[in-house]
Amino acid sequence: MSDNDKIKKVSIIISRGSLEGVYPGLIMANGARMEGIEANLFFTFFGLYGILKKYMNDLKIATVGNPSMRIPDAKGFSMPTLLGALPGMSAFATHMMNKEMEKIDIPPVGEFIEMISDAGGKIYACKATVDMFHLKDDDFCPQMDGVITVGEFYEQAAGSQIIFT
Repeated sequence: MSDNDKIKKVSIIISRGSLEGVYPGLIMANGARMEGIEANLFFTFFGLYGILKKYMNDLKIATVGNPSMRIPDAKGFSMPTLLGALPGMSAFATHMMNKEMEKIDIPPVGEFIEMISDAGGKIYACKATVDMFHLKDDDFCPQMDGVITVGEFYEQAAGSQIIFT
């Protein structure tokens, strides 16, 4: 593979605020930085919970409407959506997922955000969503680089691979 074929920059859009909605973008951004690839994270809609101080380390698994949910693991029996609605199922699934991630040394969201920022990754919040949710700068983690418009995101993303998680 020639240097011209290598990915030099990724811009990752995170729009879902569940545990399984935020982690893929964090893992991809961290992996990019470890490979020397420039990485921008753009949090929009409910994905903003991934960078809101109050919520970022308390994200939950979405058990309702998740057709891929399995019991007790990815190889187990399919879990009907109705079971996901039972009280405590989301908390149980979240606990189990966090336990498994801890075993393989995947850090909590806040620590992951800090690692990505320290490695030079850029973290942005969507201005339209911030305005719609009536959020202020001090609601966000200190690693956030700014609140930007979609147009500004496209400027930041110029020349990159755009990934929507």
